[in-house]
This record gives sequence, structure tokens and C-alpha cells, in this order.
Amino acid sequence: MLLSAMALAPINLAFAQRDQLGRDPNASDDALPWFGTAQSGDPSPGSLFRDGLNGGGWGPQMVVVPEGRFRMGCQSGVDCRESEMPVHEVRVDHAFAIGALEVTFAEWDACAWAGGCLGHPFDGGWGRNDRPVINVSWSDAQSYVAWLSTASGQSYRLPSEAEWEYAARAGTTTRYSWGDEAGFSRANCDGCGSPWDDRQTAPGRTFEANAWGLHNMHGNVWEWVYDCWNDNYDGAPADGSEWLAGQCLQRVYRGGAWDMSPAGLRAAYRGRAATTHRVHSLGFRVARAL
Repeated sequence: MLLSAMALAPINLAFAQRDQLGRDPNASDDALPWFGTAQSGDPSPGSLFRDGLNGGGWGPQMVVVPEGRFRMGCQSGVDCRESEMPVHEVRVDHAFAIGALEVTFAEWDACAWAGGCLGHPFDGGWGRNDRPVINVSWSDAQSYVAWLSTASGQSYRLPSEAEWEYAARAGTTTRYSWGDEAGFSRANCDGCGSPWDDRQTAPGRTFEANAWGLHNMHGNVWEWVYDCWNDNYDGAPADGSEWLAGQCLQRVYRGGAWDMSPAGLRAAYRGRAATTHRVHSLGFRVARAL
């Protein structure tokens, strides 16, 4: 049975190890003061946690997303593309967690140092640390989630395309999670009004999160999802799962990027590339089973 956000019980947490001041050593100043792993019971939508890693350190900050229904595809009738049609109802019948941010260079580099990921991708000269990792392929992202799953003892993966759009919309039906107009300095793109527009990536928490606590679902870098590419939604899964039929040597990416026009940042917009494709405007965020 689908449960509303109000009906879900509070999350039960087993708190992870902290530093001497009681803080997570990788937390930013605006992060919550606690981090842990969901152990049992219904997760509370909007809760944040980090999994500790068996080699030391922490995994990405995750946000719990509720189960529910939404209409997937271009609902506005403006700038719609054939690949975004037909609009169809999807029932996301499982709660899951998704990264509050795109995977950062710091998080990727931890995987590389541990031998789980291949090398340290070029950052464009823009800086590493809390900027989103770029120049990583879909296949590279698979290496990262495999390492993260082993290091945390949890089931990490790329989100499905439906999960990604559901999380990006955060209960809205508009072109962007904040409304139908791109507005000013709400995201990083070519024409969004930010200092990074059409120049480079921005640090992760530069822009306000959506209603479910997710940053940069629109703009900054494109994000790989798990699904094979299909030219439209005819025959797409209706349960929020990955679409594993179609052109599987090409995978879907979502969300727009710093060098894309505002139209490409729409919640419904879809792109595709070969699984080996690497470029300076493409990264990813992770999802996790609960």
C-alpha cells in the first residue's frame, strides 16, 4: 500500500562514529549534525543520513524519498520533445534514498585511492573537493556504486530514470521544481543568471534544494541514470524500475548542465550517450535501497 509522507513512521538510526566534537568529519556547515544508517522501520521522507565505510570515511549524504505516484514526461506542452512522450503515470511503490548532491570529486577520489575506481578524472581546472565529479562514463559510475556497496555493506546503484524524475519533481508538475520559469540564479546553466553560467561547475550546495532536500537536480552537471535509451515512453515500466530493454549501449542522462540552455534543465528533458562517453558536463548521483 502506498503511504503518504505524513503516514510514514520516523526513521530508526544507528549513529555512526563521529569526530571529537561530535560532528561528521565530511559534513558541510549547513548539513544536519547527525549521520547514521537506517536499520529498521519505515524511513521518514526527507531524513538525511550517511553510511560509514569499512575503510574509514563516509559515503555520500543521502535523502530518503517517499513512495508515491507521479506523471512522467513533458506535462507543460512547452518545449516538449518526442522522447518525453507520452506522459504516463508511474507508481514508485518503494521508498528509497538518493544523493542530496551529485557525487563529488572528494567522494570519487576516495574510491580511486581505495582501488575501486579507475584514476582521478580531470576537473577542468575548476577545483575538486565538493564540486561534482565530471569526465566519468556510465561504466565508470558502475565501478563507483559497486565499490560503495562493498565499502558500506549497503545496496547502492544508479537511480532509474523514473526515480530520478520523481525525485527531481519533488511533488510538482511544473517544468522545474520551483515553477515554470527558469528564474534568476536558481541553477547553473547557459542563461540561468549564476556566476558559473556557461563557464564551469559550481560547488554542490550553491543553489537552494528542492522540496525534498535535493540540490542541483536542474543544472550544474548532467547525471547518468541506469536505464537503456528508448526513443519515447511507449512500453516504459510503470513501477519506477529501470527500463532494461532498448538501446542498451546508450544510457540515459538527466538534469541539464552548466553549458546547457534553461530548456534542457526541465524535469522532463532526456539525453543519451554511449556507456563509455566522458565529458566535462556529465556526472552522476547515487541511489540506495532501504
